[in-house]
This record gives sequence, C-alpha cells and structure tokens, in this order.
Amino acid sequence: MAVAYRSDRFLTTDGSSGSVWSPFSGFWSTGDGWLRTHGNYPHHAAALRRGLGVAPNGDATDVAAALGRITAVDAAREIASAGGLAVVVEHERPAVDRALRTTALVEVSRDGTRPSLADLSRPRSPDAPLAGYRVLDLTRVIAGPVCTRTLALLGADVLRIDPPHLPEPEWQHLDTGHGKRTALLDARSPQMEELLSSADAVVLGYRPSSIARLGLDPDALARRHPHLVIAQLSAWGSEHPDRAGFDSLVQAESGISWIESRDGRAPGALPAQALDHSAGYLLAAAVCVALRRRELEGGSWIISTSLRRIAAELLGLPRHDVLAAERTIDGSGHTTRFSVGGRSIVTVGSVIPGFDFAAPRPWGRDQPRW
Repeated sequence: MAVAYRSDRFLTTDGSSGSVWSPFSGFWSTGDGWLRTHGNYPHHAAALRRGLGVAPNGDATDVAAALGRITAVDAAREIASAGGLAVVVEHERPAVDRALRTTALVEVSRDGTRPSLADLSRPRSPDAPLAGYRVLDLTRVIAGPVCTRTLALLGADVLRIDPPHLPEPEWQHLDTGHGKRTALLDARSPQMEELLSSADAVVLGYRPSSIARLGLDPDALARRHPHLVIAQLSAWGSEHPDRAGFDSLVQAESGISWIESRDGRAPGALPAQALDHSAGYLLAAAVCVALRRRELEGGSWIISTSLRRIAAELLGLPRHDVLAAERTIDGSGHTTRFSVGGRSIVTVGSVIPGFDFAAPRPWGRDQPRW
C-alpha cells in the first residue's frame, strides 16, 4: 500500500520518469506568509499568471517576484478571481476538524422514492465480482480515477468520459487508467444520457457547481435514472460547491503542510497524495456496497466524500512529536509492465491480492459507447 500511495514516483515510460509537477505548482513565499498553488493544467497556469498580472509567457521567476509584492490572502483572492487555484497555507484548526469528524467519512444514502424497472441482477464470479456492471467515470486527477481503476480491477466495465477541450497529462492517465476505456464527449450531448441510462454507477469528480450546471448532480441523476449508484467526490465538501481544489491545496489549507514542515519556517507536504488515494479507495468500497444493496433493496444510492473530510480524519489520528525522515521505499515486486501505444510503461501493481491490472489504453482513443 505504501508503494500504491506513491504510485507517481514509480511510473516510467520507456525507462524514463519525469516530474509530475508543473513549475507553477508549489509553495511560494508572499509578502506576509505562504501560498500553495496548483498549475499542472495549462489553463490553470495561465489563470495563475493572469491573476498576478504576469505576462502570458512569464515563468516561475516572474510569478515568484509578483507574489513577493502581495499578501497571501490577496494573492489567493486574485488568482481565484482569474480562474486559477491557490490557497493560503494555514495552521490546523482542531475545532473545525472535530466538527467534520462528527459527519460520516463517506456519506451513503438511499433514494427509494422512484422505483427502478431495471433488471439489477448480475452474474457472480469470484474472479471478477463486478463483472457485468457498467461504471461511467466522470473524474480527473488521482482520487476519482483511483476509485474507478479499482472498480475496473474487480471486473467492472469502466468508461471514462473527458471534455474534448481539456487534454489530460499523460502521466496522470497512465498512472490511474488501468482497465478502462476512455473517450471524449461533451457532457451536454444526448449521447451522455444514453450512456447514463444503461450504466449501473457513475462517479463524479468535478466541482459540484460545474456538475450541477450540466444537470449531472446526484439528485438530478437519481430523478432521471432511478437505478443508478452515484458517487460524488469534491475537494472541499458540498457546502463549498463553487470551490475547485486538489490534494496539495487541501493539505495546505487544512494545516497538514505546517505539520509536515521540516524547519518550522517553510511548509512541507505529506510524502504521498494521501488524501487522493484514501478517497479513491473509500469511494470504490462504498460503490461496491451500494451496488449490492441496490440489488437487495432497490432504489438509487448516493455516495459522497471530500478531500477535506479525509484530511480531518487524518488530522485526528495519533502523530509523532518529531517528524520522521522520509524513507526510501523499495518498489521491487510491486510494479507491473505494460505496452501502451508501442511504449513500455511500468506502473505500480494491484494492491488487492489475486487481482491484476489490465493495461491502460491510450487516452481518449475509444468511442463513447458501452
């Protein structure tokens, strides 16, 4: 599991590994504190520069200079207003985390008001317990893809749909795309409804307000497709539907980054994207349970969690007084090799004994149909 949680570090393409971080993602010193940004996607990097008044071709040095002249709060506000992603690096707030821990780590609820006429029975197989189930994957960036990768590992037919205008970083897909087909489709297309009508489950990983504008929020989906199991992951929780975010940003705002500081002066980070991976596996487990309960009890099932809720759980666990040195992990025996598009790809292997990943497919090359 330690290797799986740090899977990006073991990914190689034709024997080479590269940085998964853009120069526009990281910690930055501001006029009065620290900021954490996420600029891995080109449109987020462009928005970061725009929010700071940096030229469109400006580099990380230009961004650092601009941030040195502004407060962290003002920088986060200006970047967010421009459509970018940045948070102030905060210290933990134990009362906030205690309140979050009074809520379920993963919320699971049944909507039984609209009975389904679908045949919900599926063949049982110890070799592929989710064989016959169709899962529509509307997620990006580690947590959601880890969930659907796990469902594919267990035998589900997983079809990931991406917007045609947002290309995916190759490493990200190769790291989490095992066993799935991937296609490009506008979510407003009538074809999306056709896919949903014959899916068993859909996993949502985009900002809740964006999903709602497309008519794909859990309540709307349950009304139109009362047979569905619907799993929704967000960065900050349903009470913040307009906020986009990633694991690194949630670590920074929740206080984890200061806990992980090596010297008390500059923030640090967990040695793995632990919020993402934890959320992914928890969602996958909840989907499996909900599919079974749907067969026994009927109705739609709605599942939700957030990276911020996962962070609160982590912050409530016992911790050491002294930060341990980061250990080098031996990944030998825990990786697997595939040929994808004529190239040799090494990725972390399955963490579930007795189940092996199928190869990732070239991103976006499949048709949007079951």
